[in-house]
Amino acid sequence: MLERLNFIENKYEELSVKISDPTIMADQKEWQKLCKEHSDLETLVDKYREYKKAKEDLEADHEMLREKIEKELEEMVQEEIKELEQSVVKYEEELKILLLPKDPNDNKNVFMEIRGGAGGEEAALFAANLFRMYTRYAEIRGWKIEVMSANETDIGGFKEIVFMIKGQGAYSRLKFENGAHRVQRVPDTESSGRIHTSAATVAVMPEVDDVEIDISPNDLRIDVFRASGHGGQCVNTTDSAVRITHLPTGLVVSCQDEKRQLKNKEKAMKVLKARLFERAQNERSAGIAEDRKSKVGTGDRSERIRTYNYPQGRVTDHRIGLTLYKLESFLNGEIDEIIDSLITEDQAEKMQSVGNEAV
Repeated sequence: MLERLNFIENKYEELSVKISDPTIMADQKEWQKLCKEHSDLETLVDKYREYKKAKEDLEADHEMLREKIEKELEEMVQEEIKELEQSVVKYEEELKILLLPKDPNDNKNVFMEIRGGAGGEEAALFAANLFRMYTRYAEIRGWKIEVMSANETDIGGFKEIVFMIKGQGAYSRLKFENGAHRVQRVPDTESSGRIHTSAATVAVMPEVDDVEIDISPNDLRIDVFRASGHGGQCVNTTDSAVRITHLPTGLVVSCQDEKRQLKNKEKAMKVLKARLFERAQNERSAGIAEDRKSKVGTGDRSERIRTYNYPQGRVTDHRIGLTLYKLESFLNGEIDEIIDSLITEDQAEKMQSVGNEAV
């Protein structure tokens, strides 16, 4: 591990010199690429330097104890040694995590797609609850949200809603939301007070750059039509809505939220690229051996991952067996406790996998 960290620190120092070179700065594309690489290594290098400083201080204290010093000073040094030893262990664990393979999509913006599942109108209302939950979470973290398309019901639910969340590290924190979310509650329309179970599915897809996925215009069928549902002036009176069909896969994306046809087409293309990228990722991951699959990985969206129980005021994540009796605050966007636990579990699985490969 130390050899690898030394190599990374040397690479970081080389990059520091390069990004200050006027010759390289003249080539903006290359300079930006090197700046990103430099920035990606910064947290790890800073932590490694803190670790090295703690090790140096620890060695200095042990050296001091080998000399004859006053009793009072010796006690102070012994106490400092205990603190430094704890720091060294802590830094080593943090460095192991920072050295784990990174998901190249972690820093990307995300598209989220919520669909009402089994449960009819109640499932559509639950889809709206989930949309509000993720909207509040985005607000808490200072991220921006943009609705790409929405299919609303008459009483305020969503048969389907697709939206984009823009913010640093959005995908890294939201990717584990992929899957089926189940709700247990008494619907407003239920006169006998019986608890109903319904569900909504959530799909999480990273935003895709043009260089990552290439779509031939010959593979697309683009239809325009008049928007329906809620909308401002012109939205429902012109053929501004766009439907794009990717002929090789049969994937269909439509967008009608904007007044301008061109803007709707741009939004629909972004979502289509994200779906095609997700499809390609799923095909690649299907080849991974069963014992290498992560318990908390992004998984199949049909897999039940979480239950929201209103009568008991609890939310349970089934992948890690964690139950919180904080349903109201959770639905108000305070979801970090479960997300942090999922990230920790994923890191532990990766560390175990790396350890097994080393053996």
